[in-house]
Amino acid sequence: MSLRIFVPYETTALSLGAEDVATLIRREADARGLDIELVRNGSRGLCWLEPLVEVDDGRGRRAFGPVAPEDVASLFEHGFGDDHPLAQGPTEEIPYLKRQQRVTFARIGVTDPVSLADYRALGGFDGLEKAVHRTPQQLVDMVKASGLRGRGGAAFPTGIKWQTVLDAKGAQKYIVCNADEGDSGTFADRLVMESDPYMLIEGMIIAGLAVGATQGYIYLREEYPLAHELLNTAIERARAAGYLGQDILGCGRAFELEVRLGAGAYICGEETSLLESLEGKRGMVRAKPPLPAIVGLFGQPTVVNNVLSFAAVPSILSEGPEHYASFGVDRSKGTLPFQLAGNLKRGGLVELAFGHRLRELIEDFGGGTESGRPVRAVQVGGPLGAYLAPEQFDTPLDYEAFAAIGAVLGHGGVVVFDESVNMAEQARFSMEFCVEESCGKCTPCRIGAVRGVEVIDRIVANDQREANLALLEELCDTMMQGSLCAMGGMTPFPVKSALQYFPEDFHRQGGEG
Repeated sequence: MSLRIFVPYETTALSLGAEDVATLIRREADARGLDIELVRNGSRGLCWLEPLVEVDDGRGRRAFGPVAPEDVASLFEHGFGDDHPLAQGPTEEIPYLKRQQRVTFARIGVTDPVSLADYRALGGFDGLEKAVHRTPQQLVDMVKASGLRGRGGAAFPTGIKWQTVLDAKGAQKYIVCNADEGDSGTFADRLVMESDPYMLIEGMIIAGLAVGATQGYIYLREEYPLAHELLNTAIERARAAGYLGQDILGCGRAFELEVRLGAGAYICGEETSLLESLEGKRGMVRAKPPLPAIVGLFGQPTVVNNVLSFAAVPSILSEGPEHYASFGVDRSKGTLPFQLAGNLKRGGLVELAFGHRLRELIEDFGGGTESGRPVRAVQVGGPLGAYLAPEQFDTPLDYEAFAAIGAVLGHGGVVVFDESVNMAEQARFSMEFCVEESCGKCTPCRIGAVRGVEVIDRIVANDQREANLALLEELCDTMMQGSLCAMGGMTPFPVKSALQYFPEDFHRQGGEG
């Protein structure tokens, strides 16, 4: 048999030279007269090993990484053997990967992302094939029984949202996927779309069948051109194979799907702003009620879920809701793909059941800081998430446990800082980020963030410190209680946590004004 060599076709790997590596592998094989099959797979999510080259010579897949273009010739010289300095052994035995609980991400990095044959060979569309034989209410009940909650950050029960849309009256219903992944340190949505796009497509079709929607839209972050390319290819092939269109798998029900690009605004990650943008308007937050589930896209009942929420649905249908609910703890059921970034030796994606500890992510998976200095702070949940101090690292990774300490899991982004970080600067950045990204519709967010930057500057400069500390607390409370959406309502989370756990960073030499 020919040697099968896998080189990722995925943004992180490509940014680190994967395209050159693939070209050189083909060239080297031709020069040596070797018969190889070069497969452009997705990424396993082991970012620190990218480009991760895998080889299958009939004994299973073995990994080498990170492979630079100048390493290609030596891989051939060593016969892709385990004695090569970049050899990682059998891919599935790499500890970082082996210790995970991959449910949603089971196929990630294994297959050619746009190969329908690969997807079906690994259980793809099994969930949809079961879904077409069930009633809409049965499908909604299965999602309810799984305990799936929105993976975009709000953690609202997915089945309850779907039930609301199913029960709502409307001439047309819509399925909208929020793929405007904008939180710092997050890339799980992108990995799904670039490495297993049919999983997202399948989940959205099932959602359409569950609520009676016949049209779906993927609202994609404009900065993801590769995901755009692969999604469009996958949608075309799924339609040609009968998974999309007017008669899905011969069941007599219809569902169409298309990708729409966002315009680079963070606020459009908020569901009502997203809907405004999708309608061709400026991305501005809508007041709620009415909920999008009742009055959503073009005024019709609409399911708005995150990429990861839809991606979890196929396995719930194929394996059963009880299987999915067997992972996790209490009300936090299933798994969450945590994305490790910042000052870490081993950044990447780690899918685990809820209930593990933050310390496990940082130390066992991340390997501590790249700088070798102690970890001082970790921000979980994107730019609106609280900063956690080392004494909080044993907090269980579940929604309620994080809420109890004034923090959020959000989309699962984990950004690590060592002892060199200035937390006053980080708090200021939080307010400054809100200034830049606020839609401007509500006063607490639009004006509060501007005042927040000014007040933090005065505190750091020792200008009437106590009065300004009190003012900052009041300002944060006003933003949290009075803002229309989480943009203004959660901006105080990182500010308040920085003040609480790192107060020394808000002191600078100087006299009281």
